[in-house]
Amino acid sequence: HVQLVESGGGLVQPGGSLRLSCAASNTYSSNCMAWFRQAPGKDREGVAVIYTRGGSPYCSDSVKGRFTISIDNAKNTVSLQMNSLKPEDTAMYYCAADRAGLALCRLRQPGDFAYWGQGTQVTVS
Repeated sequence: HVQLVESGGGLVQPGGSLRLSCAASNTYSSNCMAWFRQAPGKDREGVAVIYTRGGSPYCSDSVKGRFTISIDNAKNTVSLQMNSLKPEDTAMYYCAADRAGLALCRLRQPGDFAYWGQGTQVTVS
């Protein structure tokens, strides 16, 4: 079992930046870690994913060039640096993880990820 704890959300003006962090309780079951977001009335959307043992990070088209996902293996922490934030980025942001290997570590459907954090709110206004 993996516990994921997010931090770093908040209120920011358009054009501003925030950095989200997700601390995992163990690395054995969290080879693949991702960020999803869900705005009110919308489906949960994959934002970024990274293979913690050295695969290439990936961001969705909606955030590419503005968001960056990175891993700090020493701290079992994945971060999401969000720059040039827009009002449409407003959502609850969730960290997710599972044991997928490199080949399967993609922005799959939310149901494909076994472990989830409690979420952190990001409001751009």
